Amino acid sequence: MMNENFSFTDVATLREQARAHTEDGAVTAGYRLDRERLLQLLNEALATELVCTMRYRRHHFVAHGLRAQSVAEEFMVHANQELAHADQIAARIVQLGGEPDFSPATLQARSHAEYVEGETLQDMIRENLVAERIAIESYRELIQYIGDADPTTRRMLEDILAVEEEHADELADWLPPKGSALD
Repeated sequence: MMNENFSFTDVATLREQARAHTEDGAVTAGYRLDRERLLQLLNEALATELVCTMRYRRHHFVAHGLRAQSVAEEFMVHANQELAHADQIAARIVQLGGEPDFSPATLQARSHAEYVEGETLQDMIRENLVAERIAIESYRELIQYIGDADPTTRRMLEDILAVEEEHADELADWLPPKGSALD
């Protein structure tokens, strides 16, 4: 659908704007979001991904029970995907002129998801599912906040969201029907 009311910036103005504030890198005069607020939100997403990475890794190493080996292997796959998400978010923070916050001292406080160890395999699966559901809702809200103002960040988050939804589906499939035990 074409926007009939849209007008392109003339080339001379584009060139002038590109030469001004070159220290801002990829962030140009047309950037419409509150960059500081977005950087804060992205650092929260970064913290969430890092906490999820650590929880999945722990669960990989301590999982035990009837189906533990295959589930533990999948926990490590999820951990690696969460770490890749963290890397993508950190890189985007830098592109937007910010500093990715990897500080362990404040990691848990900035994360939307909690670090819950879980005692049984079923507990671990359930806690990872809860964390994925939190991430899914957080990413949906962040994507809505961004809207069309930053298509690069939005696309990155949409790709991450799709993986988080896959994780949630897998984890939900591993839970036994209510009333039965997995461990």
